[in-house]
Amino acid sequence: MRQQILLSGVGGQGILFITRLLAEAAIYKGFPVLTSETHGMAQRGGTVLSHLKVGPFTSPLIRPGQADGLILLKAENLARHRFFLKPGGWIVVNAPSRPEGAEDIYWIDADTLAEQTGNHQSVNLIVLGCALSRVEQQSKGQHSLFYSLNDVTAVLRQRLAQRERLLNNALHALTLGAEEGK
Repeated sequence: MRQQILLSGVGGQGILFITRLLAEAAIYKGFPVLTSETHGMAQRGGTVLSHLKVGPFTSPLIRPGQADGLILLKAENLARHRFFLKPGGWIVVNAPSRPEGAEDIYWIDADTLAEQTGNHQSVNLIVLGCALSRVEQQSKGQHSLFYSLNDVTAVLRQRLAQRERLLNNALHALTLGAEEGK
């Protein structure tokens, strides 16, 4: 198993949280994991970029043209980070509509869905749920992700075991994103 996923958003959106969830899901399945992030101006709404590598890698950073997939919590980051994607890779982006000139990506209006549920902080998990659903559909087992909805759910249950309300909200957001991604 060798996968490289770049995650991008702005400070406060939970990029580091979903990166940790994915890293823990990989560890749970017995895969080696490397992560790295940049978040210098995150507290002021700056871009947060997280690199996730699963498999026998020696460097945590993803080089341009090498990412298997991009998970973008802000549509504006599509132009900034698309160059990381390798040919044939996948993109899931949070956007109110399909970004212009981006027919090859999956999009979900996670901001609106989060607002409708009354949980504005669930955008990250909604987008992650969509990525789980859409990428698995596309791959049909050929280039599937190293993680599944069940893997991420198990990690959430473990991390949030003592926080029932937060766990229920997180599971709802993840499932909502997966359903919308179908």
